[in-house]
Amino acid sequence: MATLDEASSGAVNGSASLGEERLKHLEFLQAVITRLSNHSFLVKGWALTLAAGFFAVASSQQSWQVAASGLVPLACFWFLDGLFLRQERLFRHLYDDVRRPGVEVETLSMDVRPYLRRISWFEATFSRTLQLFYGALLVADAALVAVMVR
Repeated sequence: MATLDEASSGAVNGSASLGEERLKHLEFLQAVITRLSNHSFLVKGWALTLAAGFFAVASSQQSWQVAASGLVPLACFWFLDGLFLRQERLFRHLYDDVRRPGVEVETLSMDVRPYLRRISWFEATFSRTLQLFYGALLVADAALVAVMVR
């Protein structure tokens, strides 16, 4: 009888540890998603700060060249933010699969390669939210250049 109790106890603990591993996996994935989201937030902050700096210098010097040169780092920040957004979405797909009981995902796997075809870098970079944020900055910069060229 003791053997039967140990076996059933082990089966219960085995499924409990599987649940614990899955929860730990979800915690790791959530930490990565949070970190990527934070990086995206910081990139937006730097882009806004740099754009404001270029606007201020271009306005004070009345130089359309300075305003136009602000377009290059702004585009770089946009593309970098798109990279972070894509990675975040890939990890969200992995998170969704790990949280579903019927889906088999390797324990503690951080491999997002199976999800690469679900979202492209282009799709993430030109998402509505990034278009609104960086598009507004680009339009403002282009308007400043147009006003100063005259």
